[in-house]
Amino acid sequence: MTPPLPATAWVKSSYSNQDGGNCLEWSPTTATTTGTVPVRDSKKPHGPILTFPTDAFTTFVDGVRAGKL
Repeated sequence: MTPPLPATAWVKSSYSNQDGGNCLEWSPTTATTTGTVPVRDSKKPHGPILTFPTDAFTTFVDGVRAGKL
């Protein structure tokens, strides 16, 4: 079970579609203070939040940028 998150400022991913399709938000402030990156669907802000260790999230983003995913 994930512990409750502190007050979180959400940022929409630059990879999200502008037409309302694939919309992902994450919280860089929370990542810095907790070592965990929370991620959610911006269309469902009260829906589930997934959390990832910062190193795993960094590896994922690097893979997306490199076109490997």
